[in-house]
Amino acid sequence: MKPGRDSLNTKKTLTAGGANYAYFSLAEAEKQIGDISRLPFSLKVLLENLLRFEDDRSVTVDDIKAFAEWQKSGKSTREIAYRPARVLMQDFTGVPAVVDLAAMRDAMKQLGEDPEKINPLAPVDLVIDHSVMVDYFGGPNAFEKNVAREYERNGERYQFLKWGQGAFDNFRVVPPGTGICHQVNLEYLAQTVWTAEANGETYAYPDTLVGTDSHTTMVNGLSVLGWGVGGIEAEAAMLGQPISMLIPEVIGFKLTGKLPEGATATDLVLIIVEMLRKKGVVGKFVEFFGAGLDNLALEDQATIANMAPEYGATCGFFPIDDETLRYLKATGRADDRIALVEAYAKEQGLWRDASTPDPVFTDTLELDLSKVVPSVSGPKRPQDRIDLQSAPQGFAAALDKEYGKADEADKRVSVKGEDYTLGHGDITVAAITSCTNTSNPSVLIAAGLVARNARAKGLTVKPWVKTSLAPGSQVVTDYLDKAGLSDDLDALGFNLVGYGCTTCIGNTGPLPEPISNAINENDLAVASVLSGNRNFEGRISQDVRANFLASPPLVVAYAVAGSMNINLTTDSLGKDQDGNDVYLKDIWPSNKEIAEVVREHVTAQMFASRYADVFKGDDKWRAIDAGDGQTYQWPTSTYVANPPYFDGMTKEPAPVEPINNARVLALFGDSITTDHISPAGAIKEDSPAGEYLKSHQVPVQEFNSYGSRRGNHDVMMRGTFANIRIKNQMLPGTEGGVTKYAPSSEVMPIYDAAMKYKESSTPLVVVAGEQYGTGSSRDWAAKGTILLGVRAVIAQSFERIHRSNLIGMGVLPLQFAEGESWSSLGLTGDEEITIEDVDQISPRANVSVSIKFANGDTKTITALVRIDTADELDYFRHGGILHYVIRKLAA
Repeated sequence: MKPGRDSLNTKKTLTAGGANYAYFSLAEAEKQIGDISRLPFSLKVLLENLLRFEDDRSVTVDDIKAFAEWQKSGKSTREIAYRPARVLMQDFTGVPAVVDLAAMRDAMKQLGEDPEKINPLAPVDLVIDHSVMVDYFGGPNAFEKNVAREYERNGERYQFLKWGQGAFDNFRVVPPGTGICHQVNLEYLAQTVWTAEANGETYAYPDTLVGTDSHTTMVNGLSVLGWGVGGIEAEAAMLGQPISMLIPEVIGFKLTGKLPEGATATDLVLIIVEMLRKKGVVGKFVEFFGAGLDNLALEDQATIANMAPEYGATCGFFPIDDETLRYLKATGRADDRIALVEAYAKEQGLWRDASTPDPVFTDTLELDLSKVVPSVSGPKRPQDRIDLQSAPQGFAAALDKEYGKADEADKRVSVKGEDYTLGHGDITVAAITSCTNTSNPSVLIAAGLVARNARAKGLTVKPWVKTSLAPGSQVVTDYLDKAGLSDDLDALGFNLVGYGCTTCIGNTGPLPEPISNAINENDLAVASVLSGNRNFEGRISQDVRANFLASPPLVVAYAVAGSMNINLTTDSLGKDQDGNDVYLKDIWPSNKEIAEVVREHVTAQMFASRYADVFKGDDKWRAIDAGDGQTYQWPTSTYVANPPYFDGMTKEPAPVEPINNARVLALFGDSITTDHISPAGAIKEDSPAGEYLKSHQVPVQEFNSYGSRRGNHDVMMRGTFANIRIKNQMLPGTEGGVTKYAPSSEVMPIYDAAMKYKESSTPLVVVAGEQYGTGSSRDWAAKGTILLGVRAVIAQSFERIHRSNLIGMGVLPLQFAEGESWSSLGLTGDEEITIEDVDQISPRANVSVSIKFANGDTKTITALVRIDTADELDYFRHGGILHYVIRKLAA
């Protein structure tokens, strides 16, 4: 960290835990800029950041003063430059970021400059957590077998990451089999108050970060301001570039009361997601306040913060209070760090207690915790919450409206070689997985107790259900073992399958072949129930249409029930040993029982022990020979390849090429997510990516997932826009990544059409509706777009991260005028589009777009340039943010 000029003289000294720390005082700033006492806590964190980095260039005193003005009105149009303290990555999104760093070193060398200029300037932690797949389940050796398969599949990637760990300064790797990045962050990496040495002093300041996963927001439960960005933005942050952003609106979410008996943190967050989606908080901060915070454990707060992407906010922030200190102590943080957190928060006005006045917010909403009821969300969006008692009706409605099968609701089909039948609504996947819930001991213990009670009653899981337990850290196994609950979960088939993000990201692994065949041969709409945060179409399994989010104990109960058609609140789950009906209430533990088990069996020593050698890895990791050298010796690999972004790069940027007579590659409706755009899940044999792998002698059983091959651009560009559920409106009524090649009207995969257009040097555009690019912050949704030859995306509105990522790769985002859309213009995708004066654009200016229809008619419309800031314009003119950084460092 290199502090700025501090023209307001806010630097002071704080003593805590027997040590002295320099810090930038908000109280001193207030004396000069005006009242900031009731700023939201999250904005105080941003304000401190500007005080620390004020340089009269990227950060000015006027930027700082804008926060006092914000408090008066609850909003601002001021653009600021924000520098997070650190960067967090997972391996799916981290591998391409490290690939880019390695390629940037090559580019620097080609420009005649020192490649070692390319190094993270901010600390970077990469946690390998997204590569384990549930190939084996329901048995005592599932974990060992899945880990062995993981290393077999990912050896080339892991060798590359281990090279990066040695080659780059300020870069640490948490090896496979340790945990989910967000849980490792919450339990170990995050400090709430960060420290760094500069100019012979130790500075204390708020712990902040950006991450290459949208659920980076989880750590806001520990009062660490952070959110997900694309890998492109993350790379810029680690290379010293500030993140340009407007001072956000902050929605205050007041919590009162206490959760009732039988309700979990998962039920609470599903209601919060529903409320905030209805409110509309995209691009805004949400900050939680009110007396109800006193009745929420920090783990519950982290559960809520985790799902900020699902409720649409940039982040969901919780202030520092006594519960923060309790959690830091409970997870084995050092005493001197805890003392610093308390002293710093109280000195800086960042501490919350009963006497704290409510901050000023842009707007507020309120929830009485006592009104929370057990819930599920589905069948395809996290915000579509259903009261548990209404879940069968919810599935029935989807069977009718989503799948058009209401007239065959009772259909049952035989499964080859099995003595049971399968029907619509049967649950074929029940997974306790994902960062949202496996970081929370209360719901994990509750799941174990449900399993214990079900086992005692003689209940078993239905034979068509694929069960799995994928905790977010090894500590979970420790406390489940200590409480004796692992045996009960194992007995119901919820054996440990790995430490990582599995089912929630599509690493579900294959269903047993007879079940998969029965589903596909009979077009069954079967279901999954998972304790995750994402349930978008096609994400969990290509065999499973309906996906429902639920708490871990409900996942266990649904696995026993075996069907979404069963009402867990009123119907019998099965018979006990004496032939009596067993109901959910008979096996559900009380809140008191859950709390007692947590208190007795979750200890600080577990955290201290598990994280003592967190970067060491197992024998398999330590045995990897990664080589050395400051530039990477690229092997012939279908996992890791040197991308073409910097081919022919010069020290000075060339003028932006015109976009004349561009063809429409795809025409999309509303809510096209980055899950639709970005390659994800399994690679189909007959897809362009599958054909590429076969041409490189990769057998089908070794295809692995798109996520595992994110370091190879040849695979990833072939999987862009290839989601099996994506709907290109150029071909109404079809699903999947296909398009119409306009010159011949031939229907073909989007990749194949893009390559044909490339042969004739024809530029491409994508046209879409509202909320284009919602979903995970995936860099490949932008990288794949540019590699296919798409020069611009014209949509009715954009999601924040994806819009930024498009610019970061040199793609121009344009927004239709208010009330205008491709539908209202009568577009079919056969048009030719010219964007006027693309080399003369300026931030948020209007630009003329000329449309030539297939019949020869022409029409000119005005679109809004969604390059919002001067920095973004620089990135666009350089051909992307990485080119900009290389040229800046080379200069």
